[in-house]
Amino acid sequence: MKFRSRTRRKAINLIALILAGLSAAIGLFFLIWIIFEITQKGISSINWAFFTELPVPPGETGGGLSNAIMGSIIITLIATVIGVPIGVLAGTYLSEFGYGRLSAIIRFITNTFVSAPSIVVGVFVYSIMVVPLKGFSGLAGGISLAIIMLPVITRTTEEILRLVPVGLREAALALGAPYWKMVVSIVYRAGKKGLITGIILAIARVSGETAPLLFTALNSPYWPSGLMEPMANLTVTIFNYAMSPYEDWQAKAWGGAFLITCALLIVNILSRVIVRQKG
Repeated sequence: MKFRSRTRRKAINLIALILAGLSAAIGLFFLIWIIFEITQKGISSINWAFFTELPVPPGETGGGLSNAIMGSIIITLIATVIGVPIGVLAGTYLSEFGYGRLSAIIRFITNTFVSAPSIVVGVFVYSIMVVPLKGFSGLAGGISLAIIMLPVITRTTEEILRLVPVGLREAALALGAPYWKMVVSIVYRAGKKGLITGIILAIARVSGETAPLLFTALNSPYWPSGLMEPMANLTVTIFNYAMSPYEDWQAKAWGGAFLITCALLIVNILSRVIVRQKG
């Protein structure tokens, strides 16, 4: 009887391992396939003109996406400057001070917005910024992306800070350190790898968003002229070019997708290298 039970457990364990390994292999296969397709079709469009020239009129060949690249950098920087400090502080509050009904409400709202459709955020910012100001703008695009970043950073910060041993907090407080100094010097330093990872995940989350920018920043064929003006960006440009009937525009759409993919990979690799060196 014991032999049959042991054999059954081993068989179930083997089946579970095979299914888990197969699932991982399928996911890895599609990831490699996507990267391969993007690289194969996009790398041919990458040249000096792609980074330095403005888009050409429909039907013509040549030009580049320099304005969209610059616009995406500006919008992402706006989102990062707004979203990261607020998200980290909110996560710190929930981790260090958030005990009660208010913190429970904040956690519930944060968990809800983590999976909220990005187009909803775009419509929201459209109603509170674009309509009152009577115009699309890069600032509205950055704010919409910052709102999407907030719940990711908040939840990640809270969970990472909760993993810091209580003994480190008690030791710092026992030595007479103020609570805020303990959080900044001890808790943040102990959880810096997780915090950086959360910020990277949040930036990756918004870097490929198109729907919010369609309602906020829109697009432009020109160089960014101000934060309160419509601003070109890679994601909307890729969407427009991919839907166009022009082969040159479709090729540039693949080039833009390749550029975004490479940028995310480089940011992730560099951040991990920096964290390991400082750790």
